[in-house]
Amino acid sequence: MQRGSDRLNVHRDDEMKHELQSLLRSGHPTRSDEWHDPEPTADDDPEVWRGAVVPGDPRMALESARLELARYLVRGNFPASPGELVRVLRAKNAPDPLIEAVERLPRSTRYANAEELAEALIEA
Repeated sequence: MQRGSDRLNVHRDDEMKHELQSLLRSGHPTRSDEWHDPEPTADDDPEVWRGAVVPGDPRMALESARLELARYLVRGNFPASPGELVRVLRAKNAPDPLIEAVERLPRSTRYANAEELAEALIEA
């Protein structure tokens, strides 16, 4: 039972559904004004739209590795060993391929920052 606390009434809700029908059916923007459409990606943007960046992938560049690490690690996590970083990544629900790649790094090494860690992941 509704108690009238909705911001929209039934008629406005139906109107909004009708407006979205063409967009949902076509799979692309249907407006004639370009300024409503999302901006395309730039040529130099890291390719993160496909999902998590997986270390060891030949297409992975250093900036992509840094970007993926920056999602889960902050400056306060460094300096750290791979074991400490794995615990942080697991706590923040990082993707399994990233955690596994950090686990494969030499245990005796300590990384001062995300840059060093990204370089080690690229080289591994």
